[in-house]
Amino acid sequence: MEPRQEDQAGLEGGADVSVDAAANAGTTAVREAHRFDQARLARWMEEHVEGFRGPLTVEQFRGGQSNPTYKLVTPSRAYVLRRKPPGPLLKGAHAIEREAHVLAALAPAGFPVAHVFGLCTDDSVIGSRFFIMEMVEGRIFWDATFPEVSKDERTGYFDAMNRTIAALHRIDPAAVGLEGYGRQGNYFERQIGLWSKQYLEDSDAGRNPDMDRLIEWLPANIPSGDESRIVHGDFRCDNMIFHPSEPRVLAVLDWELSTLGHPLADFAYHAMMFRMPPDIVAGLGGADLAALHIPSEAEYLATYCRHTDRPPVSQVTYDFCMAFNFFRIAAIFHGIKGRVVRGTAASAHARDRAACFPRLAALACERMEACL
Repeated sequence: MEPRQEDQAGLEGGADVSVDAAANAGTTAVREAHRFDQARLARWMEEHVEGFRGPLTVEQFRGGQSNPTYKLVTPSRAYVLRRKPPGPLLKGAHAIEREAHVLAALAPAGFPVAHVFGLCTDDSVIGSRFFIMEMVEGRIFWDATFPEVSKDERTGYFDAMNRTIAALHRIDPAAVGLEGYGRQGNYFERQIGLWSKQYLEDSDAGRNPDMDRLIEWLPANIPSGDESRIVHGDFRCDNMIFHPSEPRVLAVLDWELSTLGHPLADFAYHAMMFRMPPDIVAGLGGADLAALHIPSEAEYLATYCRHTDRPPVSQVTYDFCMAFNFFRIAAIFHGIKGRVVRGTAASAHARDRAACFPRLAALACERMEACL
């Protein structure tokens, strides 16, 4: 089974799962490995970005995106540049063109995304393909408890996230020109096959009994009722820019894992925050939701169903979706573990993520057992 582009995206770098706000916030000087000819970029922008006027200053965002991301500053405005990493890459990964395509398609539908000014497929300009989009000013919350806002405001931020993912799933892919953005149907079957294959082939990372059970159980228990909608694939609070002072999403970021897929799978990935230990990914595991004025997981699911005009989801179906998503992220972390063992991912972040792999597999198994 050979993964398609939209399935492979993110495999090389894994998910961007760091929750260290200090390490991810703001910009820094461009890292040595990610430098390029800034004068040549400015010349390209003069020809292809309407309204661009230099001089141009380039900074790099600190966040751990698998696609390097830069802030481009001019006297009149700021832009954001997203590029493929330089050097050899896994075929189909870091599909910058797909990100630019989905952003350009969703903006006219009124969905909150940054405006795309231009896409460059000429590697000679900065060394890899890239696109330029608007710089959306606002707030990013790295902690799923939203500690920066008052208790009374917090419910509004959760409703804003819920309404935003529901709005995405209400969009008809064909109506925005995205009917060919991924394979139609059998999303769970394809994804389970993909991540099982990745897990089984990475012998360096070893085997895990929970993962072995999941690989056997998941394909045999896929719920009935296939659907196909635009899915983000990594919908978390830290992948959204919120209004500077209101509980409103201005832009959803990081569409590298987006494709056509099952909307309940996408929502369950987002709702993993209720069960996710906060030291692994921005999560609410162990938090006192009532004291924080955060809706319960059941309330949040019911709200999503109302926003999407969906009938109530059975607990078994929801638990399957949750087991699938913990399995998916566990498989990503298993891949990171393999790269750590091989010495190709030696950073402290990579080692920390690899160490979390068994916990994620156990959480997936816990949801599986809830279905039995």
